[in-house]
Amino acid sequence: MRVDSLDYGKVLPARRSSRSAGMPIAVYLAWKDIWRNKGRYLLISLVVALITTLVLFIAGLAEGLGTGNREYIEKLNADVLLYQANVDLSIPSSRIGWSTMRQVRRVPSVVGTGFVGFSNASIEPGGGTEPLKISLIGVDPGQPGEPVAQRGQNLLSRRAKEAVIDANVARQVGVNVGQTITVKSIVGTDEQFYELKVVGISDSQKYSIQPSIFVPYQTWEEIKPRAATTDPQAEYIFNIMAVKTDGSADFDTMKRRLESAVKDVEVADIKTAYENTPGYTAQQSTLNTQKIFTLIIGVLVLGGFFQIQTLQKVAQIGMLKAIGTSNLAIAATSIIQIVAINVVGVVIGGLGTYALTLILPAGIPIIFRGDAVSSAMLLLLLIGPIGGLVSVFTLLRAEPLKALGLAS
Repeated sequence: MRVDSLDYGKVLPARRSSRSAGMPIAVYLAWKDIWRNKGRYLLISLVVALITTLVLFIAGLAEGLGTGNREYIEKLNADVLLYQANVDLSIPSSRIGWSTMRQVRRVPSVVGTGFVGFSNASIEPGGGTEPLKISLIGVDPGQPGEPVAQRGQNLLSRRAKEAVIDANVARQVGVNVGQTITVKSIVGTDEQFYELKVVGISDSQKYSIQPSIFVPYQTWEEIKPRAATTDPQAEYIFNIMAVKTDGSADFDTMKRRLESAVKDVEVADIKTAYENTPGYTAQQSTLNTQKIFTLIIGVLVLGGFFQIQTLQKVAQIGMLKAIGTSNLAIAATSIIQIVAINVVGVVIGGLGTYALTLILPAGIPIIFRGDAVSSAMLLLLLIGPIGGLVSVFTLLRAEPLKALGLAS
């Protein structure tokens, strides 16, 4: 009898020696089948490896883009944020005036307040290097909203021409504490250049997927992109206010107090705030949907492969049943094969993904976090057994009489 995958008639004599050596029959049969068809099984392992690489890259991209959007907001040394009312918690649309500060500070449990203004600019490194696009963030020195400088010192004066830069700017521009950076802004239709002294370097503080620099709010008001003419007597206007509390009241209580004491404001916690940053939720939903569909495709591909393998050896399985092999041993053989092929593919894909990350350009926003990678790997290890369930049921339904040619 000619078989395409494994001639179990040739295996059976070896079965006795393998069992005497302590190897279970299911493991032995699974190993012999994989070894005799190693090219075929290696191919499906490589398919699993490609699926693994795709899933891990989508997970890393989702984390990288999400971090780039939420990082500064997520790390704010504040408990609640104040927005202008009726702007759907949109930072670019929100406008809060300086006069609001007094009203907020009179609210019970408030111990610190700081305005935060957002705009875009670029740093001119010089020497023919491309400008670095940045988020230009105006803060009140010493108040909530200003990040902690890990090197150097924090901002000292509201008018000083100085900046705290995040670690991404320091790395990409190649500047250190005490050096000067040149910031380019657009005033009206003209380009304007401003010299700022770097007094401190914080950890990574990306906002809107761009590295950030932090300047005193009066300096920010002077150098931010704006119309050519401004009223010097006009009130300072910012996007949001960061509020620190003494912890004696929960969020719902503080929300009621602030919204009743201050007109035309809306209060949000930190998580709600960064989830409402422009594009964050839509971006994360899109990438998570892609990851789910990739896993579904993996289940279908592996299920189809193992089903084809099963149909090619139904006769051999029937023969094994005819000589007394139990359904448990046959099912175990198939499951061992499926798990082994899947594990090899996931390991190859994981190592390949790690190797690719070493050669990717620094600007690609991919971040691999331990919990995200672990959950993705666990799901990938499950797609093989899930996809192979149908093939296992097919094996268990194989008829010994048909394999022996005795069925009518």
